[in-house]
Amino acid sequence: MGNCCAISSEASENQQKKRNRRRRGRLFSFSAGDAQAKEKAISVLRDPSGKDLNRRYELGRELGRGEFGVTYLCTDLGSGDLFACKSISKKKLRTAIDIDDVRREVEIMKHLPLHANIVRLKETYEDEGAVHLVMEFCEGGELFDRIVSRGHYTERAAASVTRTIVEVVQMCHKHGVIHRDLKPENFLFANKKESSPLKAIDFGLSIFFSPGEKFHEIVGSPYYMAPEVLKRNYGPEIDVWSAGVILYILLCGVPPFWAETEQGVAEAIIRSAVDFKRDPWPMISDNAKDLVRRMLNPDPAKRLTAQEVLDHPWMQNAKTAPNVPLGETVRARLQQFSVMNKFKKIALKVVAAHLSVEEASGMKEMFAMMDLNSDGAITLEELKIGLRKLGQQISDADAKILMEAADVDGNGVLDYGEFVAVSVHLEKMGNDEHLRKAFAHFDRNKSEFLEIEDLRESLGEELGQNSEAVVNAIIHDVDADKDGRISYEEFVAMMRAGTDWRKASRQYSRERFNSISLKLFQDGALQPRDSEVIEDHGGFDDHRKLR
Repeated sequence: MGNCCAISSEASENQQKKRNRRRRGRLFSFSAGDAQAKEKAISVLRDPSGKDLNRRYELGRELGRGEFGVTYLCTDLGSGDLFACKSISKKKLRTAIDIDDVRREVEIMKHLPLHANIVRLKETYEDEGAVHLVMEFCEGGELFDRIVSRGHYTERAAASVTRTIVEVVQMCHKHGVIHRDLKPENFLFANKKESSPLKAIDFGLSIFFSPGEKFHEIVGSPYYMAPEVLKRNYGPEIDVWSAGVILYILLCGVPPFWAETEQGVAEAIIRSAVDFKRDPWPMISDNAKDLVRRMLNPDPAKRLTAQEVLDHPWMQNAKTAPNVPLGETVRARLQQFSVMNKFKKIALKVVAAHLSVEEASGMKEMFAMMDLNSDGAITLEELKIGLRKLGQQISDADAKILMEAADVDGNGVLDYGEFVAVSVHLEKMGNDEHLRKAFAHFDRNKSEFLEIEDLRESLGEELGQNSEAVVNAIIHDVDADKDGRISYEEFVAMMRAGTDWRKASRQYSRERFNSISLKLFQDGALQPRDSEVIEDHGGFDDHRKLR
């Protein structure tokens, strides 16, 4: 276009900085009219397959829901073939970082070569309201669900699954990609056959890297984070650590670094002490334990690479690894984690049922105040706005935790009954009277303790098969003094404790884990290695969320 409007490079740079600052401001503050204009103006994908998804595909039932998007069953109108379509609302992409994350996810999936154990991205569409990723449909369910439904697990099966996971890691690293969010929930079986391939499905937090490059942002899932992520100085070695955590879980049913609080999880990760004493570890082979130790070496320089994991004797001899079931203990533990949330939700319902007339009336007024569009449902945004109006200084991450805990039907909004559960959780967990009524509901024989028979009667319909083993597992974990029953004090501790570790992957904001990192630094557990890691204690501040 020529130089008819040329200005000095310094002036141009200053103007560009001002424009960037204005753009950043608008990402966080805009009116309803601006929001519509912004939504139309956003261009996320660099080279989408098209604009009109509905001309080629028909969306069916919902398959899953995340913070940014919803995944639907998707039918090709021409062939009738089934796919999964991840639709990401542009309204949810509030910052440039959010947009970059989606764009990078697509670019990485296109960059990686076709692989039997990575879900294939078929096409991408972008219209004014959303980005749509049409992908291979995996109908075989999650890795952990398969373990639970099968009813047993063996070293040989664990070795087979681990090989698949590490081969995915190896292929990513070979092509300059760090996955950064390896966890069992991100692996689905292609179909329901016993021989079904296992596929990695989510590259939303993955990133390109060059040899020797280090990253400093805290991303990933708390229970699978490597210690160097908390120290904000890491490379591709973190994927092997996460795979090691998955292997540990496959063999014994619980994560190696588990605690009821985020602080406790972080401290356990930093200590990196792996327990090989609890059941069923005494019956697991030495080779398996050796591999777990070497994958969970806290020093990334000494940790095995993906290739070294595949070359390890336990992996090389996977077909001859012990094929003896690891026992009902492992299966029961896996199921117990999901059941524990049901146990707590039942208790919350009991608490809600005993609200006084005045309390119930207050709940209805609160619900009406938060339901901004009066549609009988409260969205996450409405919940956060309402809580702040009520003076509840709650983080976005905690609001999401509350939302997920109460959204029983998983439709992404709270009806009145679900809202009561959230309110009870917020306001009533400190109310001894309410908790005593919930405890009494489970205490069928009025012994002032919850025993096996009490829980069997209370949770029988929720548990179905294998209820005895799951009830035993609940009592084992809640029974702090190990007297074989749950006291009122132990019940209260459970009700006020943290969330299910299997569902904790995307519930914590980076700000939360940043504050934990800062606390560990202050306690001496973390040592600043350079100014990039900790800068006047402000180096832990970051706006990207654990999605």
